[in-house]
Amino acid sequence: MEDNYNFLRFVPIFADLDDPVIDKILKLGMRKNFKKDSIVFFENEPDTALFVIVEGQVKVSRVSDDGKEVILTILAESDFFGEMAILDGSNRSANVTAMTDTDMFIIQRSDFLNLLQEHPEVAVSLLVELAHRLRSADMKIKSLSLKDAEGKVATVILQLADDVGKIKNGTVEIERLPFQHDLANMAGTSRETISRTLHAFAKKGLVELTGSNLKILNYEKFKETYLS
Repeated sequence: MEDNYNFLRFVPIFADLDDPVIDKILKLGMRKNFKKDSIVFFENEPDTALFVIVEGQVKVSRVSDDGKEVILTILAESDFFGEMAILDGSNRSANVTAMTDTDMFIIQRSDFLNLLQEHPEVAVSLLVELAHRLRSADMKIKSLSLKDAEGKVATVILQLADDVGKIKNGTVEIERLPFQHDLANMAGTSRETISRTLHAFAKKGLVELTGSNLKILNYEKFKETYLS
């Protein structure tokens, strides 16, 4: 039980709740494991539940008219998804795929809507999180539409740093950096451009690449350089 409490405490919309409410949420939800590369749900499926990531990573994507996958974001531990379809009753707006073996905590739509009515503080926290995601989406759209290839790659790296990075003494480490073709889909560029740009960043002393890990050596400077 203590592990479950600790897990829910890191989920933004549940972080400030009292223990009795946390206990209630635990009883509402269920755990489910998804194997690497398995589909959590497809775009346009009917809504059924809110998903919280206990452990692992997923990618949220859509398919363009020409059949190309466009990755919208990557989510990791303590992130949640599926809230849009729950709130407006529409179908799913994107595909979600497990990038690693992933453990989920799932709350059915009716139970989550009742929770929002009974505990308005959860609804307020949800609104704050949705506003944060909207600002991040606006920033990404602006960067990807106006910046050159280097700026686009930097925007994706910064998004990953904010979503799944670990900060320490001004540096941010991104473990298990997505494959270059996934980064290319996120940045709207080619795999070759991703490889060339990452090595250019490393040569400039902005990042450090070690296997599948990437470390931004001075996060604030990197952010100022490419988001200004």
